[in-house]
Amino acid sequence: MSDLPENSKSPLAVNPDAAPSPVMTPTLPAVADSPEAAIEAGSHPEQLLSDVASLPALPGVYRYFDAQGQVLYVGKAINLKKRVSSYFQKNHGGTRIGHMVSKIVRLETTVVRSEAEALLLENNLIKTLNPKYNILFRDDKSYPYLKISAAAPLPKDIKDIADSLLKTGAKGQNGLQKTGVKVNGNWFPRVAYYRGAVEKKHHYFGPYPSAWAVKEAILLMQKVFKLRTCEDSVFSNRTRPCLLYQIKRCSGPCVGHISPAGYAQDVADAERFLNGDAQEVMTELEARMMAHADKLEFEQAAELRNQVSALSNVLHQQSVDNVSDRDVDILAVKVQGGRACVNLAMVRGGRHLGDRPYFPVQVQDSAGLDVADDDVPERSVESQILDAFIAQHYLNVPVPPSLVVSGPVDKDLLKALAVQTGIKVSAENNPRSQRRVWLEMAQTNANLQLARLLSEEGSQQARTRALYEALDLLIDNLDELRIECFDISHTSGESTQASCVVFHHHKMQNAEYRRYKITDITPGDDYAAMRQVLLRRYGKLAEVLNEAKRTGETPAGTGRLPDLVLVDGGKGQVSMAREVFTQLGLDLSLIVGVEKGEGRRIGLEELVFADGREKVYLGKDSAALMLVAQIRDEAHRFAITGMRAARAKVRMDGGKLEEIPGIGPKRRARLLQRFGGVRGVAMASVDDMASVEGISHDLAEEIYRALH
Repeated sequence: MSDLPENSKSPLAVNPDAAPSPVMTPTLPAVADSPEAAIEAGSHPEQLLSDVASLPALPGVYRYFDAQGQVLYVGKAINLKKRVSSYFQKNHGGTRIGHMVSKIVRLETTVVRSEAEALLLENNLIKTLNPKYNILFRDDKSYPYLKISAAAPLPKDIKDIADSLLKTGAKGQNGLQKTGVKVNGNWFPRVAYYRGAVEKKHHYFGPYPSAWAVKEAILLMQKVFKLRTCEDSVFSNRTRPCLLYQIKRCSGPCVGHISPAGYAQDVADAERFLNGDAQEVMTELEARMMAHADKLEFEQAAELRNQVSALSNVLHQQSVDNVSDRDVDILAVKVQGGRACVNLAMVRGGRHLGDRPYFPVQVQDSAGLDVADDDVPERSVESQILDAFIAQHYLNVPVPPSLVVSGPVDKDLLKALAVQTGIKVSAENNPRSQRRVWLEMAQTNANLQLARLLSEEGSQQARTRALYEALDLLIDNLDELRIECFDISHTSGESTQASCVVFHHHKMQNAEYRRYKITDITPGDDYAAMRQVLLRRYGKLAEVLNEAKRTGETPAGTGRLPDLVLVDGGKGQVSMAREVFTQLGLDLSLIVGVEKGEGRRIGLEELVFADGREKVYLGKDSAALMLVAQIRDEAHRFAITGMRAARAKVRMDGGKLEEIPGIGPKRRARLLQRFGGVRGVAMASVDDMASVEGISHDLAEEIYRALH
């Protein structure tokens, strides 16, 4: 058999030292003999049955494909011969397994050395290939972290100067500047929200379940430890304390109100707190407070007293009874109405950070598809969902040493996680004390989130049906209704962008959204922009479909036209769309324009048709109009965010400085050093730029005009 598909990735890439690469073994055709002769031929190709008969009795991963080359199912087995043969030897009737097996025309296998490797490979392939009959967890966003930047080493002479200035009361940058020293933001680590690749030199805490949880943690760092959150460009240009200093949310390092050593102590305390050493930090702060009081240094003692009080309030609000649980994930599964929810709650550093719901797809089609061994009982749907989540989720996310779960977890899966991460992972499904409280909270949230999803889906399906009936659409399966909507966005012709958003399966499909950069048109010509995006979107597809009509054969992998093409605009935009579809030989009845109503008021929109039908007003309270407006507004949002990003990139591109006449590498470096980056330069006034060495007032005006 063939190896992995070219676009698939080995799961061992997550931890290349955890285990060697899997052994790839081709499956060769062979003449079936006992017990392979028991395989029923049915309607399956002879090559497939021959491949099944020649499988080795080794651990590995198998993949089933249909006639169109689409992946149907990915599974693992301790014994490939026994597991795969069982799909074809038994009569599965009208079950889900039988329905899937009837579509199989091709098989691929990969032999590995252990079940742990098979588990890792299986779930990496599931995430990569999105097979139709596997439980899938799709997460298109990375987790946010709290980041504390690394501190630059402080030269000894500057440290002595800063400490002496603080003792004598000569605060602020002006005091330092008199000695030839300027406060450097790199000496004072910044706490910030972060999402993306991790750099080793900085310190990261998390992951957090949501952006809100990170921002709450940052607010906590400000209240208790008074760490700075300002950008380096802002920090380096402060001459007076900001508002955060006035409200006691920052210690004012930018103007010298705290020494580097004092600030470093606050950073160390904050990191220990985030790591779960809250009680130790509290004890140390109290000891330092009493030491200052004994020395009659009441001002410093009062500052520490306020810190202790703030930290005490935080610990009281957290209500963490079992501080030995530093890092724990709590997983609760709820299945209802053909849908499922996995609620993930996170405890990091002994603090409950909140939770995040996940909704797997293809639960109904996937349940019970893996043929169980005779000596292994079939697992419940909830257990299968839980196993699938753990296996897929922790491929790319650090797994904590302890999991609290609402049901039993496959022990082999935990062993595979240990192989991948190098740490022992335990799962407890009948917890006590604080862990039981956490699990009950997660179960309650899973119930609430699933009820909300079912309610929203019911409402969305009603809107889809209303639109289907209002426009008399020709489609057999309402679940397959596909709508694509286009919008154009620009600022006085600058950075023109077109957006295409997709509505399918009763919801917006974010992964299928596309942006198109519009070029070679008269700035501000929306009609030309619409023509260009429609030609680019449907040109090649129209060629393939027209050729298929002529030959009677449709190539595998050919896409499909939407059932409805929405255009944000009235008669003009619809006329342009009609010209494009006529040129491409496509059905004009697909095109519908969304025309603004009187006074451009929401709820008064009318639908304009390209095939000559009269305009339709669906009514202000129409569910169909609500769906149209929802899709149109999403297209507008997606277009305008893309346009703004493109415009900002043009205006704020660092390379633009050197393109300005009179700005060479040296002057550019001075500007960036003074203002902390191109954004800081753009925010600076002409007079501020003229104060930089080598920048005249005329040149400063030229820079200002170029960046604005």
